[in-house]
Amino acid sequence: MAPRTGLSARIELEVTEADTAEAFRSGTVPVLATPRLVALCEEASCQAIDGHLPEGGTSVAKRVQFDHLVPVGVGRKVWAEATLDRIEGRRLVFTLSVSENGGLVGAGKLVRVVVDRATFLGNVR
Repeated sequence: MAPRTGLSARIELEVTEADTAEAFRSGTVPVLATPRLVALCEEASCQAIDGHLPEGGTSVAKRVQFDHLVPVGVGRKVWAEATLDRIEGRRLVFTLSVSENGGLVGAGKLVRVVVDRATFLGNVR
């Protein structure tokens, strides 16, 4: 089954010390790290298209645009959602959002490209 617009997935995360900027070495504060937010959104995008790619196919991230709007502390829960908005040949364009208790924590866009897994891995340096 081919990907189609509207596919989406939502993932919940309870923030732990391992998810902080300190742990990711992306800052010196004990709050949810921006790289962790982006990874959570990527995971949601992969789940959204799971089972919708050709045999032997996978997708890889090509471009991420993301705004991290508010800090989130350890012990809080966030929800990341990725929705497939556009399909441009092999390019899949997702809208991303991360929320906590109804408030927006971050938002952005992600472009993934559908590739043949074996061919892609054959080009790894």
